[in-house]
Amino acid sequence: MKIVNKFYPHALVVLGFILVSLIYFYPVLQGKQIFQSDIAQYTGMAKEQNDFRAAEHAEPYWTNSAFGGMPTYQLGANYPNDFVGKIDDMLRFLPRPADYLFLYFLGFYGLLLVLKTDPLKAFIGAIAFGFSTYLIIILGVGHNAKAHAIAYMPLVIAGFILVFQKKYIWGGLLTMFAVALEVNANHFQMTYYLLIFLLILSGYFTFNFIKDKEYKPLLIAIGTLAVAGIFAIGANAANLMATSEYAKFSTRSNSELTFNPDGTKKTNENALSREYITEYSYGIAESFNLIAPRLFGGSNHENIGTDSSMYSFMMEQGVPASQAEDFVSGMPTYWGDQPIVAAPAYIGIVVFFLAVLALFIDERKIKYVFLSGALFSLVLSWGKNFSLLTDFFIDYVPMYDKFRAVSSIQVILELCFPVLAVMGIQSFFKAKEEPKLQQKALIQTGVFGIGVILILVFAKGFFHFTGSNDNYFLQSYGAAFVDALKEDRKSLYLADLLRSGFFIVVTFGALWLFIKNKFSQTTTLVIVALLMIFDLFFVDKKYVSAKDFVSPVQIAAPFQETPADAKILEDTTHYRVFEVNGNMSSARASFFHHSIGGYHAAKPRRMQQLFDYQIAKNNLEVLNMLNVKYVIQTDKEGKEIPTINPDANGNAWFVSSIKLVNKADEVMKTLDHLDTKKVAVFNVHEHEGKFRNARMKKQWDTTGTIKLVQYKPNYIKYQSDNGKDGLAVFSEIYYKNGWNAYIDGQLTDHFPVDYVLRAMEIPGGKHTIEFKFEPNVIKTGGTINLVSSIGMFVLLIGGIYFERKKFSEQAK
Repeated sequence: MKIVNKFYPHALVVLGFILVSLIYFYPVLQGKQIFQSDIAQYTGMAKEQNDFRAAEHAEPYWTNSAFGGMPTYQLGANYPNDFVGKIDDMLRFLPRPADYLFLYFLGFYGLLLVLKTDPLKAFIGAIAFGFSTYLIIILGVGHNAKAHAIAYMPLVIAGFILVFQKKYIWGGLLTMFAVALEVNANHFQMTYYLLIFLLILSGYFTFNFIKDKEYKPLLIAIGTLAVAGIFAIGANAANLMATSEYAKFSTRSNSELTFNPDGTKKTNENALSREYITEYSYGIAESFNLIAPRLFGGSNHENIGTDSSMYSFMMEQGVPASQAEDFVSGMPTYWGDQPIVAAPAYIGIVVFFLAVLALFIDERKIKYVFLSGALFSLVLSWGKNFSLLTDFFIDYVPMYDKFRAVSSIQVILELCFPVLAVMGIQSFFKAKEEPKLQQKALIQTGVFGIGVILILVFAKGFFHFTGSNDNYFLQSYGAAFVDALKEDRKSLYLADLLRSGFFIVVTFGALWLFIKNKFSQTTTLVIVALLMIFDLFFVDKKYVSAKDFVSPVQIAAPFQETPADAKILEDTTHYRVFEVNGNMSSARASFFHHSIGGYHAAKPRRMQQLFDYQIAKNNLEVLNMLNVKYVIQTDKEGKEIPTINPDANGNAWFVSSIKLVNKADEVMKTLDHLDTKKVAVFNVHEHEGKFRNARMKKQWDTTGTIKLVQYKPNYIKYQSDNGKDGLAVFSEIYYKNGWNAYIDGQLTDHFPVDYVLRAMEIPGGKHTIEFKFEPNVIKTGGTINLVSSIGMFVLLIGGIYFERKKFSEQAK
């Protein structure tokens, strides 16, 4: 009975999380699925991979449907012995995206329990965290991996805290499994930001240990965390090793080229330019969006309603009411520093108010850890607007320059403030016997909160309310249109400040009445909880709601086949397609064809460079060597038409000679004027194989034939027939870590040519040539996965045994 009573409240809380998740995303109960733009792109990229799985019941680990060919390591590949993934699947049993919302709640609840919060307050705090606007909006647009990683952050923090509190076994076990799940979520940027916060947290506890001269507990804690981390990382070895390998092939690694597409010399070798990294930098003043959602206009697609200045302007212009209403349902009211914003990063004014209250009333020093984490992430999110710190991190902090959208580090702030809010309300109620302390802290918080609101109200006259695209609107629609838009921005600014002020006053009033014994603790807590949740709920619903859900059929096939696609698909040979409108940044064509474009945060670097340096300059010879047989273009009427490229080189061909160069720059420059059907260019310093330059410079026989006879994503078979030795070039992407070449069953060396393609010597006669994708990283990583997973479960069983034994001994 004691065990039942102990776990009963937690069971109710978990049930509550399930119900809230399903109620918020209630269309999933109707069989609908949320349409996520990024997931639609992923579906296009992964189409060939998924078709192969269904047909072969195996994993290809390579796809030719995007960027000419790439590993599927970052396209949802399934790795062998991924037992952590199976645990994650069990936790995400709800339909998407309710599963991620449930994970938000569950992980944060665990953190609050470790901070000794009672179940009811922890439940309320978890709901507030999960409904933080940014966390909801990323589910709306399809940043699932990001949401996944964020959801496990609180559990990792909880594990660290337990270890540093000398609860080594339970803390170590929680840290091990939480870190394993965090890494398995596969969003390394979010995990990197978590590490920054963990350094702050660890620094706080380390300082306390050293101050108290507790060196042994500190070493035990460090050792416990190290062991937990080793096993957690080992259980994800296949994914980590494959990702690390692919990263060197992607746009996240440094370029070999020393000049820009326009011919100018590169000023740095960084994989990502400083401008690209900081493109999404949060404005300093824009930070007040955290407490007033539409202070800077909200989003680039805001519904401002029929009582707006823009609606009145449209009516004055004689626009029909229905058209005007439709027009104002998606206005570009956002006027902050970022290029595109889907919704403001609003943490909730009640959450903010209670977090400030914690600073005045909570006596636990750990509050400063969460405050420091929040402020540090806020300052880093300013990016180019606070270049002193950002430049330091880009230049000197390892791996910081591998990630873009610096504003997303605010996820740390969005985690820290709800923690502080719960600490605030908890400490407020605990101070019941000290009404003077309660009253003083509440008044200080109220003055601070209302003071910030009043300052922003009076500061309205200092802002220009001009967006980055207003010049376009001025030229297209005139000054009156822009003036109406500015008036609506001003209205949103003032309205949301008044809204936040109202919530502060009501929250203050509820807590004040508790001090005066007019409300009970339960009544006060319920009122504050409802204010906190409704505040966030109604903001969230403006940006992610039932209208975003569609039928499962539309999710499975997010792109509609066009007449151009249908015409191309009549060709059953193996070829590639270039969709001009896609501009290498859309996976639409990948859903139907083998495309040289695609959509990915880490594209194959050399294909992107080939586009920037050659294809964008209309070098058709490069399209020929990539076997681009069809180009999808748009005519004057906006209709897509498939243009056949009669000069495409085909799947493979024999060249008469090879041009030897010494660096990547020379390869790229040679492609400017290379006849790829006759000559291949090879960087002699790029391949580990042993070539004799004199031999490679000879004239090769081109009278033979070579043709493709079998194709699968991870297996390609050719037949060759040539009288003398020949040098064959294949219109397939060279990837040294996995693709093996065989001639008549014998492993044979092949090497890169023409910057991205494969080539190999073919002896005279008739031969069978096979390319098989056999990545060793998957085999090795899978073995490490297995060993580490077994180790994790042995530690789990051992930990439970020792804890039970210790409990029994204490009970005697």
